[in-house]
Amino acid sequence: MSIYKSLKDEAFEANMEIPARNLAIYTWGNVSAFDSDKAVFAIKPSGVPYDKLKADDIVVVDLEGKVVEGSLRYSSDTPTHLVLYKAWYQGEYPQIRGITHTHSTFGVAWAQAHKSVPCYGTTHADHGPEDIPCTEFMSAEMVKRNYELETGNLIVDTYKKLGKNPSHMPMCLVAGHGPFAWGNSASNSVYNAAVLEEVCKMAYLTLQLNPAEQPLPEHIMMKHWERKHGPGAYYGQK
Repeated sequence: MSIYKSLKDEAFEANMEIPARNLAIYTWGNVSAFDSDKAVFAIKPSGVPYDKLKADDIVVVDLEGKVVEGSLRYSSDTPTHLVLYKAWYQGEYPQIRGITHTHSTFGVAWAQAHKSVPCYGTTHADHGPEDIPCTEFMSAEMVKRNYELETGNLIVDTYKKLGKNPSHMPMCLVAGHGPFAWGNSASNSVYNAAVLEEVCKMAYLTLQLNPAEQPLPEHIMMKHWERKHGPGAYYGQK
């Protein structure tokens, strides 16, 4: 039995959540699961439809981008995942152990509009008391160098430039492209991708009803964040 079986199973189950949650159609998305002990991640193979995907198809890659198990070509977005793990897991955020990329409708719409998503309500605030950032468009030079790798660099640089903590805001939009989300496991990253899509939809509908609507007052925003994540958090069960 493969030493990576449990990791591949985790990645497979998380990838199957993408169509189950209506976050993408056909082959439009991927999830990776990171193993901190072995310093490898498992990711969906490129171009394989979800209804054809099997756990054995999942590809395992190390942090140098070398395939350590799998016969299929890994997702074309693998270099993006690789950059995020190297920058964040190996940096200040070792809790980031799963990444999801989708082409969900409302998330992509905001990305194509090149707009960050303001926090209009408590649903958003529960998951991050700030705008969901949208990157700048990638330069021609970045595209020529290595498009997918530079996508990862663009996300990391955007968070550095904005002074954002990727653990507090575990989701973003890449301008003209679409959503990326991450979490403390592969399944948690899919959860955050689903939250991102729903929040983007709510924000869009809010602006349809009131184009002049302002973000949620900060005292309400922070109350909702802190009751779930602050030192005195009391939401949920102990």
